[in-house]
Amino acid sequence: MPRFAANLTMMYNEHGFLERFAAAAQDGFKAVEFLFPYDFPAAALKDRLVGHGLTQALFNAPPGDWAVGERGIASLPGREDEFRRSIDTALDYTRQLGNRKLHVMAGLIAAGQSREQHREVYLRNLAYAAQTAQADGITVVIEPINTRDILGFFLNRQDDAQAICAEVGAPNLKVQFDCYHCQIVEGDLAVKLKRDMAGIGHIQIAGVPERHEPDLGELNYPYLFDLIDTLGYDGWIGCEYRPRAGTSAGLGWLKPYLQQDA
Repeated sequence: MPRFAANLTMMYNEHGFLERFAAAAQDGFKAVEFLFPYDFPAAALKDRLVGHGLTQALFNAPPGDWAVGERGIASLPGREDEFRRSIDTALDYTRQLGNRKLHVMAGLIAAGQSREQHREVYLRNLAYAAQTAQADGITVVIEPINTRDILGFFLNRQDDAQAICAEVGAPNLKVQFDCYHCQIVEGDLAVKLKRDMAGIGHIQIAGVPERHEPDLGELNYPYLFDLIDTLGYDGWIGCEYRPRAGTSAGLGWLKPYLQQDA
């Protein structure tokens, strides 16, 4: 049966960030994820997790300067030292929060820049991140993201992400399969899930095209959830969507799965 993690960056924005843990637990979530923990001491986040019986499923390594539009630095030439420091910071948080998955964002490539050079840097940086994370039993995941939401993002396709993981060759480097991004770029999700499941380390969901609850739009999520179960995926499924209105009021789609888990 699928297990769902609330994405506290996108969900429960009716509350301050530290209050979102309690709100998610009250609605029946057993796990949470979010983009970045670095604005808060790890101890404060750990207290919320423990106090509300929640598992930390995933967060992202530092992405560069998010406020000025950077969306990761893993593929950016000349930023290798900063990238290594970012992995050290992220792993310090994982040790304290207990999550076993760490998302590393590729970053942006501008028109006229060398894709080959970016890819070479990306491969080296991912090899470093995976090797460094392996001592703590952490799986590093990379995510193809559509260029409608993030124009110029370096990694967009599932097959490219799987090929990069194969080329690096680290057993703890896998792909984050975001159904929303994959549908926008490629479609044919069921076939890709069947093809790539062995290399998938984390799954996320949202309705397409508006990125609201997964109960409206182009994707038949009940079918996909059954397929994901059949394929043997036992990780968390991150709910990375923007609620149409109040978060709790929009969780009707989740209730049947919580009842099965009761």
